Amino acid sequence: MFKTIMNLKLHWQILIALLLAVIAGIVAGKTASIFGITFYNIFSFIGSLFMNALKMIIIPLIVSSIIVGVARIGGGEGLARMGGRTILYYATTSLFAILLGLLFVNVLSPGIIDGQPAQQVLGLDAEQGQMAAAKVGEKGVGDIAGVFLDMVPANVVSAAANGQLLGLIFFSILFGYFITRIQEAYAEAQYNFWEGILEVMMKITDLVMKFAPIGVFALVAKVIAGMDGDEMLSLASTLGWFFLSVVLALAAHVFIVLPLLLKYVARVSPTRHFQAMSPALLTAFSTASSSATLPLTMECVEKNAGVSNKTTSFVLPLGATVNMDGTALYECVAAMFIAQAYGIELSFTVQFTVVLVALLTSIGVAGIPAASLVAITIILGVIGLPVEALGLILAVDRILDMFRTSVNVFSDSCGAVIIGRYEGEKGILQEERAL
Repeated sequence: MFKTIMNLKLHWQILIALLLAVIAGIVAGKTASIFGITFYNIFSFIGSLFMNALKMIIIPLIVSSIIVGVARIGGGEGLARMGGRTILYYATTSLFAILLGLLFVNVLSPGIIDGQPAQQVLGLDAEQGQMAAAKVGEKGVGDIAGVFLDMVPANVVSAAANGQLLGLIFFSILFGYFITRIQEAYAEAQYNFWEGILEVMMKITDLVMKFAPIGVFALVAKVIAGMDGDEMLSLASTLGWFFLSVVLALAAHVFIVLPLLLKYVARVSPTRHFQAMSPALLTAFSTASSSATLPLTMECVEKNAGVSNKTTSFVLPLGATVNMDGTALYECVAAMFIAQAYGIELSFTVQFTVVLVALLTSIGVAGIPAASLVAITIILGVIGLPVEALGLILAVDRILDMFRTSVNVFSDSCGAVIIGRYEGEKGILQEERAL
């Protein structure tokens, strides 16, 4: 039985863990114990261990991912032109996605139940909420300037030690860019070094994610164990509204925004592009990994959509690293949901800060399952919300990860089509190609 479960895909393992967590939490409650230790404390310990493992990989994963992604742009006039267009596209679509997320989370208000913050229903610490409200209340226009100041750290090592990841992101972008501006021998050595680190970090992240079902089980079981029946129904309702907010915003982006760009910017048929990309989209949905889907994405864009290898080999690998429309949208909705649940009113200035930080951090999220949880911790820290609240969304994170990864991959492919058209390529998304 155990071997059969372990052979299942990760998303099935997590779904099974969720079901078992509900059962275990109901049965154990806060009082059941073994050898004098309550199951509630065991759940808390394992959940904290998993969260610490996620935090452990933040810095090396983000730094190596950005340096390698930026260094792939290369040099030369042609690549500089293509690089500029690619980055402009990625920044624009990510901004559209974040604003859509902000719109839906403000309209649907998933963190509010019957006109009241969902803090008690979700089992959030009231004292932490008061402290968070005080921190957020102190945020003003000067804090936007502070975001830019944090982007340029006086000491990179100190920034890493103190978790000032915005500074590390900015430094990594500069480092990756100037790798392409040094002598070829040195550039190759630097690129290989950082790509090697990225490969190692991807392996470590894969290892951590193998324990995701156990971590999710513990985190969810802890929440359920401390709740009665009515509270559990309210929890399911609240997470359901959060789930709906994310899915509707993602759907608006992938079925309205991106098709409009294909139709009016690239002047190609969005329907044909959906047909061309369907194998890659289904793979992205099942694996929740844009990096794992990358070979198939490139094959679909080249063979089915008709974009040249020159464009696909440049735009798509970079996109798998830095273009995360679905992830950026999700980060924004998650941060706003947690703020609503704590009953914290976010001013326009703070919401603008959320948009800005979501845009900056989305480029540092590697194309692997659940990596966006890393970026959300940055946003929560910047606006003054407790990172522990991240455990709230883990119950639905894996399923939403599958949706947002598909959006990430589709956005990358749209970028390849648009850049290819602007590079003067012919025959993109002709009828006989879109199979």
